[in-house]
Amino acid sequence: SYFVTDYDPTIEDSYTKQCVIDGRAARLDILDTAGQEEFGAMREQYMRTGEGFLLVFSVTDRGSFEEIYKFQRQILRVKDRDEFPMILIGNKADLDHQRQVTQEEGQQLARQLKVTYMEASAKIRMNVDQAFHELVRVIRKFQEQECPPSPEPARKEKDKKGCHCVIF
Repeated sequence: SYFVTDYDPTIEDSYTKQCVIDGRAARLDILDTAGQEEFGAMREQYMRTGEGFLLVFSVTDRGSFEEIYKFQRQILRVKDRDEFPMILIGNKADLDHQRQVTQEEGQQLARQLKVTYMEASAKIRMNVDQAFHELVRVIRKFQEQECPPSPEPARKEKDKKGCHCVIF
């Protein structure tokens, strides 16, 4: 809930946040891998356990935008799936004068990847919470399609666990 002006990405930063989304509790386990290539093997391990992913690029850095397709393909390969809960985020949307990727390009890539696209700015807190909340909604929808809830009386005790989301 605060902006760090001198962000120095490390191997990983992790955060946990409890919140209520659409009247239901959720615990967000957020792992920021900073997209660093030298930690690719670690990233695959994180991908195996993640339930949903924010694919974040900087609108001021075309290179980060061009990496997104590779990350999405890697997630699908690791998950052995054709689709998985993901949202594409164009960050630093407040820096319009430094923009290298247009909003239209972001929307076009999102259509190609079959994911939702949002622009955000951590600095001015634009769409930050909304991005995480929307990802939780996408995860929940995906999980309900994968394994529809059984009728309440037939549920076993072990099926009554809370939602645990790991977000990259």
